[in-house]
Amino acid sequence: MVSAKDAQSSILSDDAKQVYQAYSQLGTDEKLALLYYVYEKMGDTVTPAAPDAAEPELVNRLATGYFDLDDEAQLAIMREIVEGKDSESSRAYGGLTANNQLLVWYIWADAMGDRVVDMPGDYEASDAVSQALKQIENLEFESQISVLREAASAMGYSEVKPIATQAETGKTPSL
Repeated sequence: MVSAKDAQSSILSDDAKQVYQAYSQLGTDEKLALLYYVYEKMGDTVTPAAPDAAEPELVNRLATGYFDLDDEAQLAIMREIVEGKDSESSRAYGGLTANNQLLVWYIWADAMGDRVVDMPGDYEASDAVSQALKQIENLEFESQISVLREAASAMGYSEVKPIATQAETGKTPSL
Protein backbone atom coordinates (compact mmCIF):
# COMPACT_ATOMS: atom_id res chain seq x y z
CA MET A 1 0.00 0.00 0.00
CA VAL A 2 1.48 3.27 -1.16
CA SER A 3 0.37 6.82 -0.58
CA ALA A 4 0.30 9.03 -3.66
CA LYS A 5 2.84 11.10 -1.74
CA ASP A 6 5.45 8.46 -2.59
CA ALA A 7 5.26 9.18 -6.32
CA GLN A 8 8.34 10.71 -7.91
CA SER A 9 8.35 14.38 -8.86
CA SER A 10 7.74 15.26 -12.48
CA ILE A 11 8.65 18.92 -12.00
CA LEU A 12 11.53 19.86 -14.25
CA SER A 13 12.66 23.42 -13.49
CA ASP A 14 14.85 24.12 -10.47
CA ASP A 15 12.67 27.10 -9.47
CA ALA A 16 9.55 24.93 -9.52
CA LYS A 17 11.31 22.25 -7.46
CA GLN A 18 12.22 24.84 -4.82
CA VAL A 19 8.64 26.10 -4.66
CA TYR A 20 7.29 22.55 -4.41
CA GLN A 21 9.80 21.80 -1.66
CA ALA A 22 8.52 24.84 0.29
CA TYR A 23 4.95 23.63 -0.23
CA SER A 24 5.89 20.12 0.93
CA GLN A 25 7.14 21.46 4.26
CA LEU A 26 3.73 22.97 5.10
CA GLY A 27 1.26 21.31 7.45
CA THR A 28 -2.10 20.03 6.24
CA ASP A 29 -4.13 23.16 7.00
CA GLU A 30 -1.35 25.37 5.66
CA LYS A 31 -1.43 23.44 2.37
CA LEU A 32 -5.19 23.94 2.20
CA ALA A 33 -4.77 27.65 2.93
CA LEU A 34 -2.12 27.97 0.23
CA LEU A 35 -4.38 26.29 -2.33
CA TYR A 36 -7.17 28.65 -1.30
CA TYR A 37 -4.94 31.70 -1.76
CA VAL A 38 -3.55 30.47 -5.07
CA TYR A 39 -7.03 30.08 -6.51
CA GLU A 40 -8.25 33.32 -4.91
CA LYS A 41 -5.35 35.40 -6.26
CA MET A 42 -4.74 33.63 -9.54
CA GLY A 43 -8.03 31.86 -10.18
CA ASP A 44 -8.58 33.56 -13.52
CA THR A 45 -5.26 32.34 -14.86
CA VAL A 46 -4.90 29.04 -13.00
CA THR A 47 -7.20 26.71 -14.85
CA PRO A 48 -7.71 23.01 -14.22
CA ALA A 49 -4.39 22.40 -15.98
CA ALA A 50 -5.15 21.47 -19.54
CA PRO A 51 -8.95 21.48 -19.71
CA ASP A 52 -8.95 19.15 -22.71
CA ALA A 53 -6.77 16.67 -20.80
CA ALA A 54 -9.11 16.49 -17.80
CA GLU A 55 -12.20 14.28 -17.79
CA PRO A 56 -14.96 16.04 -15.81
CA GLU A 57 -17.22 12.98 -15.83
CA LEU A 58 -14.61 11.07 -13.79
CA VAL A 59 -14.36 13.72 -11.08
CA ASN A 60 -18.07 14.43 -10.87
CA ARG A 61 -18.84 12.03 -8.00
CA LEU A 62 -15.99 13.24 -5.84
CA ALA A 63 -16.26 16.93 -6.67
CA THR A 64 -20.01 17.48 -6.73
CA GLY A 65 -21.18 14.87 -4.18
CA TYR A 66 -19.01 16.77 -1.80
CA PHE A 67 -21.26 19.86 -2.12
CA ASP A 68 -24.04 18.15 -0.14
CA LEU A 69 -21.86 17.73 2.96
CA ASP A 70 -21.62 20.19 5.86
CA ASP A 71 -18.51 22.34 6.34
CA GLU A 72 -16.90 20.02 8.89
CA ALA A 73 -17.34 16.96 6.68
CA GLN A 74 -15.94 18.83 3.68
CA LEU A 75 -12.92 19.98 5.65
CA ALA A 76 -12.37 16.44 6.99
CA ILE A 77 -12.35 15.06 3.41
CA MET A 78 -9.92 17.75 2.25
CA ARG A 79 -7.60 16.90 5.14
CA GLU A 80 -7.82 13.15 4.42
CA ILE A 81 -6.89 13.78 0.80
CA VAL A 82 -4.01 16.15 1.63
CA GLU A 83 -2.65 13.64 4.17
CA GLY A 84 -3.09 10.65 1.85
CA LYS A 85 -5.19 8.75 4.39
CA ASP A 86 -6.84 5.48 3.49
CA SER A 87 -10.46 6.62 3.21
CA GLU A 88 -13.17 6.30 0.57
CA SER A 89 -12.77 9.89 -0.64
CA SER A 90 -8.98 9.78 -0.56
CA ARG A 91 -8.99 6.53 -2.56
CA ALA A 92 -11.41 8.00 -5.11
CA TYR A 93 -9.15 11.02 -5.45
CA GLY A 94 -5.95 8.93 -5.53
CA GLY A 95 -7.32 6.90 -8.44
CA LEU A 96 -7.62 9.97 -10.68
CA THR A 97 -5.00 11.24 -13.11
CA ALA A 98 -3.01 14.34 -12.13
CA ASN A 99 -5.08 16.57 -14.43
CA ASN A 100 -8.31 15.21 -12.97
CA GLN A 101 -6.97 15.70 -9.43
CA LEU A 102 -6.17 19.30 -10.33
CA LEU A 103 -9.69 19.63 -11.72
CA VAL A 104 -11.17 18.51 -8.38
CA TRP A 105 -9.33 21.31 -6.56
CA TYR A 106 -10.33 23.78 -9.28
CA ILE A 107 -14.03 22.84 -8.93
CA TRP A 108 -13.83 23.07 -5.14
CA ALA A 109 -11.94 26.39 -5.28
CA ASP A 110 -14.50 27.82 -7.67
CA ALA A 111 -17.28 26.99 -5.17
CA MET A 112 -15.44 28.13 -2.00
CA GLY A 113 -17.59 30.27 0.24
CA ASP A 114 -20.67 29.22 -1.71
CA ARG A 115 -21.08 25.43 -1.74
CA VAL A 116 -17.66 24.59 -0.31
CA VAL A 117 -16.32 25.43 3.15
CA ASP A 118 -14.70 28.85 3.13
CA MET A 119 -11.54 30.07 4.81
CA PRO A 120 -12.30 31.27 8.36
CA GLY A 121 -12.72 35.06 8.35
CA ASP A 122 -10.10 35.52 11.08
CA TYR A 123 -7.47 33.27 9.49
CA GLU A 124 -4.03 34.79 9.11
CA ALA A 125 -1.58 33.04 6.84
CA SER A 126 1.68 31.90 8.39
CA ASP A 127 4.94 33.30 7.05
CA ALA A 128 5.59 29.95 5.36
CA VAL A 129 2.24 30.12 3.49
CA SER A 130 2.79 33.74 2.49
CA GLN A 131 6.31 32.98 1.28
CA ALA A 132 5.19 29.92 -0.70
CA LEU A 133 2.39 31.95 -2.33
CA LYS A 134 4.86 34.67 -3.29
CA GLN A 135 7.18 32.03 -4.78
CA ILE A 136 4.32 30.54 -6.84
CA GLU A 137 3.30 33.97 -8.09
CA ASN A 138 6.87 34.62 -9.26
CA LEU A 139 6.98 31.49 -11.42
CA GLU A 140 6.18 31.38 -15.12
CA PHE A 141 2.66 30.15 -15.87
CA GLU A 142 3.80 26.68 -16.98
CA SER A 143 5.84 26.27 -13.80
CA GLN A 144 2.88 27.41 -11.68
CA ILE A 145 0.76 24.68 -13.25
CA SER A 146 3.58 22.14 -12.77
CA VAL A 147 3.79 22.96 -9.05
CA LEU A 148 0.00 22.77 -8.63
CA ARG A 149 -0.18 19.50 -10.58
CA GLU A 150 2.64 18.06 -8.46
CA ALA A 151 0.90 19.18 -5.25
CA ALA A 152 -2.43 17.73 -6.40
CA SER A 153 -0.90 14.42 -7.46
CA ALA A 154 0.99 14.03 -4.16
CA MET A 155 -2.35 13.88 -2.35
CA GLY A 156 -4.84 11.06 -2.02
CA TYR A 157 -4.38 7.36 -1.40
CA SER A 158 -3.65 4.65 -3.91
CA GLU A 159 -2.38 1.08 -3.68
CA VAL A 160 -0.99 1.36 -7.20
CA LYS A 161 2.78 1.30 -7.02
CA PRO A 162 5.00 3.02 -9.56
CA ILE A 163 6.68 0.66 -12.01
CA ALA A 164 10.35 0.20 -11.18
CA THR A 165 12.68 1.77 -13.71
CA GLN A 166 15.45 -0.06 -15.53
CA ALA A 167 17.97 1.88 -13.44
CA GLU A 168 16.32 0.55 -10.27
CA THR A 169 16.00 -3.07 -11.37
CA GLY A 170 18.92 -3.47 -13.75
CA LYS A 171 16.57 -5.31 -16.11
CA THR A 172 14.96 -4.24 -19.35
CA PRO A 173 11.20 -4.59 -19.71
CA SER A 174 10.11 -7.62 -21.67
CA LEU A 175 6.96 -8.56 -23.44
